[in-house]
Amino acid sequence: MKSFITLKLLLPAAIVAAAAAASLVQVAQAGPPPPSVPGPIQVLDGSKVFLIGHAVGVQIYSCNGTAWSSAVPRANLFDDHGKLIITHFAGPTWQAKDGSMVVGHAEASVTPGRLGNTTNIQRIATTGGHVPPAADCNATTAGTVAEVPYTADYYFWK
Repeated sequence: MKSFITLKLLLPAAIVAAAAAASLVQVAQAGPPPPSVPGPIQVLDGSKVFLIGHAVGVQIYSCNGTAWSSAVPRANLFDDHGKLIITHFAGPTWQAKDGSMVVGHAEASVTPGRLGNTTNIQRIATTGGHVPPAADCNATTAGTVAEVPYTADYYFWK
């Protein structure tokens, strides 16, 4: 009788454990969850997030005497454990530690590696990095370079 009760108690536990293991496998294969974003910047159906990087860096602006230039980034992207995974710089370009990179433009250039097959990159939860006030760029300040700190989360899709 005792072995029957033990088996009866172990069977539900085994079923729960098997279901939990199956869920973990499904989650591992699914990749990171996509961000919740407005319609205009949603990624097409069929794509999935494969990497998330948390950026810390600066947006660099140059004054030409009448206006500030477009921002040029210089940032490091870290994983959830604080490990450096990607550098982000002019282009805009993202380069992984394995040397693979993706350059953002109409027809992306990708080299094989961690960032190979990247189709979209979303930047969300951005703080800082805003262009300096227009009044701060004039004939007197021409040639000035402003490095404005920013943070953001980047979602890499394929």
